[in-house]
Amino acid sequence: MRTDRVERSHGVTQGEPERPVGEFLTLLTEPERADLMRRGRRREWERDETVCTEGERTDWVLVLLSGWAKVSSDTARGSEVLLAVRGPGALLGELAAIDHQPRSATVTALERLTALVVPVAEFTAHLEANGRVSFLLMRLLAERLRDADRKRIEFGAHTTTGRVATRLVELAERFGQQTPTGLRVALPLSQDELAGWTGASREAVSKALGVLRAYGWITTGRRQIVVHDLEALRSLVS
Repeated sequence: MRTDRVERSHGVTQGEPERPVGEFLTLLTEPERADLMRRGRRREWERDETVCTEGERTDWVLVLLSGWAKVSSDTARGSEVLLAVRGPGALLGELAAIDHQPRSATVTALERLTALVVPVAEFTAHLEANGRVSFLLMRLLAERLRDADRKRIEFGAHTTTGRVATRLVELAERFGQQTPTGLRVALPLSQDELAGWTGASREAVSKALGVLRAYGWITTGRRQIVVHDLEALRSLVS
């Protein structure tokens, strides 16, 4: 872990957090969104309810309308690896829709979810009727592939503290809400889930969070994190 930045100022980053290009639904035009919405039906899942299971065959894609979900996979030893966290506007299940293979991951509701369930045939018809959306889907898949490559590199390049810092930067940039003291990430992730996301044990993640708290860069509560110094976290893994 780099220590040459510990002496830096721990002031709160005041600017707006950087955002990704956007979730799938937010990138659609009003006519494209209306066409997609009429092709599916709304459904709700309660917190901790399984939306789909790795290995199963289903014939729909999902667009999250509200709430948060985690995408995970189980290892041969039975431990859970958290692959991603998806929020409102996200598209899920697109790979199985494209290649007609079993689900590559399990999706679980982190809180109450409302989503649009679109049959694969209808989703395909939507893409055929809206050529621009097909291009957006290609961009989405490319972005997720790049993200998976980055995460593989992180596992070999950073310590547990560095990997935790990287995930906190991602959470703050994507989901942080500006408050007087910093960026509040009120995403309902447990330390076990954060451990699964960083490829470390819960104990190692707890220790890493303790180090970052001691620096004054973050504070933590029950399923809540406030990032006080985003630049310091970035510098740790730059």
